[in-house]
Formats: sequence, C-alpha cells, structure tokens
Amino acid sequence: MKTRAFLTLGLSTLAFAGSMAAFGEGSAFAGASDPTKMAQQKNDLARKALARGDAEAAVTFGEAAVTYDPGMVGYRVMLGQAYLKAGRFVSARAAFGDALVLEPTNGKAALNLALAEIAVGDWDGARRTLDAHAATIPVRDRGLAIALAGDPARAVELLGTAVRAPDADAKTRQNFALALALAGRWQDAKTVAAMDVAPDQLDARILQWAAFANPTSASDQVASLLGVVPVVDPGQPVALALAPAGDRNVALAAAVPVDTFMPKAQPEAKAQPEAMTVAAEQTGPVPETSEPVMASVSSVSFAPRREVVQMLPARAVNSVAAKIQPTSADAIIARSKSAAAAFVVAKPKFAPGATVAPAKGGYFVQLGAFENAAVAKDAWVRARRVATFGGQAPSGVNFASKTGTFYRLSVGGFARGEADAMCRTYRAKGGKCFVRAGAGDSAAAWLKAPVATLKRPAMVAGTSGSKGSRKG
Repeated sequence: MKTRAFLTLGLSTLAFAGSMAAFGEGSAFAGASDPTKMAQQKNDLARKALARGDAEAAVTFGEAAVTYDPGMVGYRVMLGQAYLKAGRFVSARAAFGDALVLEPTNGKAALNLALAEIAVGDWDGARRTLDAHAATIPVRDRGLAIALAGDPARAVELLGTAVRAPDADAKTRQNFALALALAGRWQDAKTVAAMDVAPDQLDARILQWAAFANPTSASDQVASLLGVVPVVDPGQPVALALAPAGDRNVALAAAVPVDTFMPKAQPEAKAQPEAMTVAAEQTGPVPETSEPVMASVSSVSFAPRREVVQMLPARAVNSVAAKIQPTSADAIIARSKSAAAAFVVAKPKFAPGATVAPAKGGYFVQLGAFENAAVAKDAWVRARRVATFGGQAPSGVNFASKTGTFYRLSVGGFARGEADAMCRTYRAKGGKCFVRAGAGDSAAAWLKAPVATLKRPAMVAGTSGSKGSRKG
C-alpha cells in the first residue's frame, strides 16, 4: 500500500478541483457583459498567482473578481483560498462563510471554513460547521478536523468506525492515527501509523505528531498544515460581504482579539518542509508549494517523500480500532532527548497566598493579550467572577512582536481535556479564550509585586474649575 500522508488536510486543500472547474478559462463568457468578463479575468489571475505562490497578488485579484461578480460562489471560494495562503484567517472565514451562503452544499468550502474557524480559536463554531455539513464533507476529513477543533475523543470514535469499512484507505488510517495522538493515545497511534509508514520513518513520524500536538497559539496547527505564517488581519473588506454593513465581517474581526497580536510574516522565517497530503486528492490547478513559510518552532516539518509498499491484513486495523487502550507517550518520546526537551514546560511559581489547583499538565487557557500587566489584571478581575476560574491563580507571559509588546493572560497547568472543558465553559458564558501549550507562563505579575492599576479620577470636594484629579 502506498502512502506518504502525514495529514490529509494540507496545502492542496487550497485546490478545489470540483468547485473551481466550472470557473476555468474558456469561451463560455464570450458574449457576457463587461463586469462578468472582468470578474472571470481577475479570477484567472488570482488562480495563476496562487499557482506561483504569490498570495498577496492572489488576494488582490480575488477581491477584484468578487467585486465585479459578488454572486459567483467560485470567485468567493478562490478568494478564501488566497486569504488562507496569505495567513489571513479572519478574512478566509468571512469569504468561505459567504460562499456557503451562496452554495450551502459546497462541502469543500465548509471544510475550509471550519479550518479558518479553528485558526481564529472558534472551536465551537468549527464543530458546528462540521456537524451542519456532515453529509458533504468526507468522514476522514471531518474526523480529523473535529480533532483539531478540540474534540479528539469524538474524532477517534468517528474515524475508528471509518477505518473498519471495506473501502478504508491509507489517508483514513493516517487521520485515525493522528486523532489518536491528539487524544493522547500514543502507542495506539503508533500501531495504526505503522500500517502505512516505513519502519525506519515511524519514530520520526510520532515525534513530529508530538510537536504538532502542542500548539502555542490558536492558529499554530492550521498554519502548519497550510505552510503559512498568520498575520495581523483587518478582515475582508466590508464592501465584499454578502450581508449589510454591521455584518459578519465586522463581527468576525471583533470576535477574535487574539489575532491582533499575531506577528506579521517575515521572509527570513522561511523553511522548506514538504507540503502535507490533503483530505481530497489534489486535482485542481494550484500545485503544492515547495517552499512554504512555517509558523513557529512548533510547526511540523516533513521528511522527503518516499513511497512505501507495506501490505497488512485488514484484521490488523480492525483489531486496533476495536481494542485500542490509552497509553502514555513517554516511552516513545524518551528515545530522543532533544525532542523530549521540547515538551518541558516551565512550572509557574506563584507568590505566597496565591490559590491554584494542582498542576496536571502543560496546557493553558489563554484569556487574552493586553497592553500591559495592569490592564491584564483588570481583565482577570472580570474573568474570575465566572465560576470556571474559582480557585485558580492567573498566570501570564510577555509577548513581543513587530506590532508591539503584549501581556498574555492565562490560567494553566491542566491536562488537554480539562483545559478544553474549561475554555468551552467560559465561552458559553460569553468569554473569549483558546487552549495552548505553555510558553513560559508564570505567576501573574501582580502576584509577584505590586502592579499599578487603572483608576478613574477621584472627585476633589471644593475644587472650582475642575471636577477631579487622578490619584497617583
């Protein structure tokens, strides 16, 4: 059996063969009006720009095509592809959302919408999208996307059934293996992966997955899949949205404050990992890029392509899917000291008197990124009113980017499942958060030393010409 699949959601997600074929070059528009011709021309230029790896030009041409013909779903899909390639996940979310309004049965647009939602930290929204379009998204792709959206246990259940089907292929099995890894079932993941991965590559594959399973921000995993760097995204131009002003685009941009402190893409950060294999076979016009820009140190890089023939009896995968048991990854990761070092997360040292639940893992629930620790403290005062954070002590870490220095507010030291549950509860109460691995988080600054707080001017009695003064 031949395979190289690490993931089936990868760069070729950007190539929608079925969706875009109807909008290719040809004489269909010979008698069309000028706006229609211009839209077709701009869409063709956008596609060619994507093919040569020029994401910015693809965005420019794609936006022009939608401007000329806003009702053509294929143009909005192409624009969404360009936004993804440019690392603009907020805009991609809007573009694919509009495409689904025009064509609700477009499963590929739905899958990419879910990816964009995952990238901006809207896991609940991504799961709703995947559920709503379950009939049009292949189960092997939907299962892995569900795992990326924070529900690996459900993904394991879904894909465990899929791999026992007579027509199950290598992509389905590899997605199942990765879902097992994301659920913390490393020995089972290795067993399933071995069905399609060469023995001399198996340990390296598991270590790659281990790094992938520990993102430091909401966008890390999707950015790694697409081989891009997330950038500060102002959102899709309001003029292109289907809805009126005060529309989805503005709401989407406001709903994801995390993206406002993402670093911009830097040319010197380029690496040359091989693109991952995609959910649906790539038959579209956009080729895989050989030189994607990777997001961060936690991004996944891949070994050179090597076709492997490794025939295994069908009962092997059925046995694993039916009888797998949770197993620690320690025995696997211990083989590489350098790889194991990547999983060491600094334990927060809290000031005396701080209340915190015992640490259970290296995952943190990030509540936001703020101008400084004083502003973060005010945000924590509001957040701690939610019972979810009762008994927890806040943590934080400074984060520097080209747009400035920010203070990340978080609570942490949890197992992945516990952190996911806490974040979902907080979101249900109207809060904003996402789960990430520790990134140097320690006790909040105001627990270590007094931090100036923001106060309103105090009223001074008997003062004329002034209503108050600010206390020092």
